Amino acid sequence: MVQKEHQDNSRRRRWLLEYPIAVPVVIFLLVAAITMLSVFAIEEGERRRETADLNRHSQAMASAIERRAFTSSSYLRAGAALFTTQEKIDADLFRRFVSELRLDSDYRGAEGIGWAPVISANDLPAFETRLQSEWIDDAKVRPSLSEAPRSQLTPILFLQPDTLRNRRALGYDMYSDPVRRAAMDEALRSMRPSASGRIVLVQEGSEKQGDAGFLIYMPVFDGAGGQRRLKGFIYSPFNAPQFIEAAAALVNSEGMAAELYDLNDGKRTLLAGINPVGEQGEMVEREVNLANRPMMLVVRSGQAQTLSSMSMVTLLFGIAVASLLMLVARLLTQQALEDRRSINWFAEQNSIRDSLTRELNHRVKNTLANVLSILSLTRRRAVSLDEFAEGLDGRIRSLSGTHDLLTQSEWGTTPIRSVIEAELASYADDADHTVSMSGPEVELAPNDALSLGLALHELTANAAKFGSLSRPGGTVTISWERTSEALARVDWVESGGPTVGAPSKRGFGTDLIEKIVAHELRHPVEISFDPEGVRCSLLLPIRERSEFELRKANPAAHAH
Repeated sequence: MVQKEHQDNSRRRRWLLEYPIAVPVVIFLLVAAITMLSVFAIEEGERRRETADLNRHSQAMASAIERRAFTSSSYLRAGAALFTTQEKIDADLFRRFVSELRLDSDYRGAEGIGWAPVISANDLPAFETRLQSEWIDDAKVRPSLSEAPRSQLTPILFLQPDTLRNRRALGYDMYSDPVRRAAMDEALRSMRPSASGRIVLVQEGSEKQGDAGFLIYMPVFDGAGGQRRLKGFIYSPFNAPQFIEAAAALVNSEGMAAELYDLNDGKRTLLAGINPVGEQGEMVEREVNLANRPMMLVVRSGQAQTLSSMSMVTLLFGIAVASLLMLVARLLTQQALEDRRSINWFAEQNSIRDSLTRELNHRVKNTLANVLSILSLTRRRAVSLDEFAEGLDGRIRSLSGTHDLLTQSEWGTTPIRSVIEAELASYADDADHTVSMSGPEVELAPNDALSLGLALHELTANAAKFGSLSRPGGTVTISWERTSEALARVDWVESGGPTVGAPSKRGFGTDLIEKIVAHELRHPVEISFDPEGVRCSLLLPIRERSEFELRKANPAAHAH
């Protein structure tokens, strides 16, 4: 047994002596090959996992898009069923219908719900008279008959919620546009909600600068059977980027990009996209049915085609082990040669081995120093997260301050004065500025107090950057009054600051106030950029305690 073991050792030493270079290289190549196979197996597993995640994400997002379209279609079906039974559809009826729907955050992306009756050219004067009496004094149907002669018109009469943005669409004849007309004809043919192709909403104001959008139409008839007559269309306009962002918010879309295309006669037309990543990464396509219209959802992985962290660790570790084994084999070869020569060469071999060990230690330290330098440089240049966090921090603090007020009141009613004082606390006692607050004691429901606090935060932040709070001597006057038993009006007036000009483009704060805050308060918000200073007027509902206590006790009913 001992003799056999001695023979094996002798054979191995003979290989080292006969092949002093080949043996270390073979060992290195063998370990490197095992490492590469391991990296390949890890990458294959990562690719399959990424493909599975991408398929799961695309399926979830496609379902979210179809679900949101189905929800919108359900609202339109309900409206069609209601309006079919009504002899006349007036503004009060339409407003009550939309209000009862209680559109929640799952309806984000939609500009609202509208009504467009079908009229003939002879009915145009009477329609314009009605439009002017109910909405705008000088409203006209556009395009006019002289600009585009036609016998049938489908102009917009109602569009809720009633905002300044939505009022720009009133009087527009949707049947004059071929894309909208095709969608209305398809809805009339199929008798179910039908989506249009890519358009720019009239609310955007500019065909070139506005975001892409689409509409969903549902026909409304008068009568039944062969005697029925088309009364008009109930419809919903959608901002495409906001629509797909709302759908993506329902699933975990971090690190992935999505694009929604309209399919028409085999051609793809881009509606909107989120998190663009170019052509890199894996891609999955899914056809979705958005209100009786085929569309294509394209989901891409945002990860670049590089090795995963596990593969990088395995590769580096494998190369290190292969190098170390090759070094050990080389050292063993040298040791065998030295043993064969003399004991003096053995001592010299020890010296060489010590030198190699010190060199290896030195190289390891250099490697660690390089890694630390790279980490430090990356940290110094990563400034975009701080810029993003600065704006987010203010809004979170604003909501936190209002939440503190609501907590103190045990989520009961909160005075308007308390909300205003909380938002302007840092300027109320400032000697360089004047903050004037006046108004009666008015209590707000919790959700309305949060909306008011959010609006005041945006106005205060704007005034501190560009308005009357940005220079000494500036004044902010906030007054409020009860205009009726169910409404209170809050007026924000700036003066003494720099001259104000109309903004060249809409900012996030303006959109937040005019869309989200106005939607939550169910009343339009008026913002004007006068040269003397910004003015803003908000209408706040004064709710009975039973209203919000009921929703608090049954949140599921309020959500739907």
